[in-house]
Amino acid sequence: MSRSRRGNRAWEDELTTDSRVERETEEEAAAAGPEPGTGPDTGTGRTGRGRRVAARAVTGAAFLLVLAALITPAEYALLTPEAFVRVPIEGVLGVALVLVVPDRARRWAAGAAGAVLGLLFVLKALDIGFDAVLVRPFDLVLDWPLLAPAVEFVSESAGRAGAVAAVAVTVLLTVGVIALMSLSVLRLSRVAARHDRTAARAAAVLGVVWLVCAVLGAQLVDGVPVASRSAAVLAYDHARAVRAGLNDREEFAKAAAVDRFRDTPGDKLLTGLRGKDVVLAFVESYGRSAVESPQYAPQVGAVLDRGSQRLRDAGFASRSGWLTSSTAGGGSWLAHATLLSGLWIDNQQRYRTLVHSDRLTLNTAFRRADARTVALMPAITRAWPEGRFYGYDKVYDDRNLGYRGPRFSFATMPDQYTLSTLQHTELEKKDRPPVMAETALVSSHAPWASIPRLVPWDQVGDGSVFTGMGKGYDAPWPAGGRIRGEYRKSIEYTLNTLVSYVETYGNDRTVLIFLGDHQPAPLITGAGAGRDVPITIVAKDEAVLDKISGWNWQDGLRPGEDTPVWPMSAFRDRFLTAFGG
Repeated sequence: MSRSRRGNRAWEDELTTDSRVERETEEEAAAAGPEPGTGPDTGTGRTGRGRRVAARAVTGAAFLLVLAALITPAEYALLTPEAFVRVPIEGVLGVALVLVVPDRARRWAAGAAGAVLGLLFVLKALDIGFDAVLVRPFDLVLDWPLLAPAVEFVSESAGRAGAVAAVAVTVLLTVGVIALMSLSVLRLSRVAARHDRTAARAAAVLGVVWLVCAVLGAQLVDGVPVASRSAAVLAYDHARAVRAGLNDREEFAKAAAVDRFRDTPGDKLLTGLRGKDVVLAFVESYGRSAVESPQYAPQVGAVLDRGSQRLRDAGFASRSGWLTSSTAGGGSWLAHATLLSGLWIDNQQRYRTLVHSDRLTLNTAFRRADARTVALMPAITRAWPEGRFYGYDKVYDDRNLGYRGPRFSFATMPDQYTLSTLQHTELEKKDRPPVMAETALVSSHAPWASIPRLVPWDQVGDGSVFTGMGKGYDAPWPAGGRIRGEYRKSIEYTLNTLVSYVETYGNDRTVLIFLGDHQPAPLITGAGAGRDVPITIVAKDEAVLDKISGWNWQDGLRPGEDTPVWPMSAFRDRFLTAFGG
């Protein structure tokens, strides 16, 4: 190509670029309307100013939406105003990309990037919700089965129409956020392209600020760096979680294939508990925070210390330790399955795989050792096929427990009634085999809106004595700061009920094991509370507690700060080993 032709080509390109910029400027001017005083009357000028103000407001809203998607923390506890003072590196790099790609490619790239950012924003909202309730992020592979129980909860609370409306609104919001984010990124990319020099300077300055903050580790909120890369980290973490989730079934199968007690004959199992009635009670939301947190420990600790003394006065001894639950905030059935099976059950896929297997549970071990196995599950209100897997001879639930009193928010009946029913229907029978009873005590379940009071055990009857105490299923959550106080009272109620039960009905055959299923939500514990829960064994026969002397658990109902901590999945094997097998 000759020099003159190359010069002509460059000149033509420049004319094309100038024409494009001029055309965009004309389009912007047309959209904004005529300048003040140029219209046929002053009203036209006001209309033009109004359009320009509206256009700038829309651009500002688009900027704030994109910024929120880039810098919003994905953890509930970190959502403070200071956490939004951040410089997102993804935004800086996005501006740089807009300035170097051709015009047509810019539109496609901006639209696609906006849609991806919208998806990440929806995912971040799910992470925040899951963190607020279950103290973990949303799992793109393993958490979809939890959506059905969520819809069912809404249906029970607001009716079927309310559940359908909630699903419809959720879908519309999801699609709307993705579409709006795509449009917002497109708009901001056009603005940056029109003001390329200003955009380039701003990107350069913000890039330097980000680098300096990153090197210095600047933070206005602990755990939230000013030099933000949260969108990229979110995408990376969930990509890793997807890979782990896809491999989880295989990993779980490997763990489940190892079972040292699978083929142990019944006459070799639990020989140290022959003739004993073992009651295994899960206390809802009874976590380490209830025992050690400054806002709960003084009162709950006093209940535990008094309970230890009351049991000693009645001839009983107790030992307490810590277990790390497989869940937090909710998902009690995952913790139950973990303790009973000796496998780490932290998602619904593992739970479903477990209950369709032939894994030996603590319940089936007792049944193999010639004990009668029963379950008292007052929160179960329908058929529960999992009961067959656990190996119960009898399941008592809301439908056949015979309760005639009021409902206490989530709890269908008070814990005292559940334990009283166990005593009268199973443990007072004559000429019976030893009993292994598992129960879920739910009076301490969220929302802690209705807490029963202890009544004399001989007055419990069919539960009518509790009339006037319950506030029904729709009882409102305690307002403001009251909720933590109500949570504490519910834990105190259940602990006092257990101690009173042993005082009233305990004998030489009684062995009580009670533990928390999981910590409550961060609303109750605060951030960073962990997943440890207390566990206690109570018995009158000293030989029972001698079997666990090597565990180094604390005397009494309150575990010590330095008492050993085990994974909840380790309990089954340790228990079966200590008591024979």
